[in-house]
Amino acid sequence: QVQLGESGGGLVQSGGSLSVSCAASGVTFATYTMGWFRQAPGKEREFVAAIRRSGGGTFYADSVKGRFTISRDNAKNTVYLQMNSLKPEDTAAYYCAARRTGILSTIQDPAQYAYWGQGTQVTVSS
Repeated sequence: QVQLGESGGGLVQSGGSLSVSCAASGVTFATYTMGWFRQAPGKEREFVAAIRRSGGGTFYADSVKGRFTISRDNAKNTVYLQMNSLKPEDTAAYYCAARRTGILSTIQDPAQYAYWGQGTQVTVSS
């Protein structure tokens, strides 16, 4: 059974930093592309970042490029999202997701991810 569990969310002031992580079990982690998505109240879930299996390539939404960094440790079955220079508009529930295969052009599409965590809340105060 595949399980993804996020941790590390919380409350931070605007301009601050926060790191969230996602531990996976029940999968051959290194063979999955891992993504981070977020969803604010009343909004659709949106792509934040993704990292291909074995760390071969990272991808970011324009809104977080240069501020967020995605990384993975395949030995620990964990993917991380380091968030710097946080803004109030970054406030959302953050979800990690995993997909086994897919064409590169769909890496930002949440429908292409088979497994999801429960989410962790990140709140940025102004």
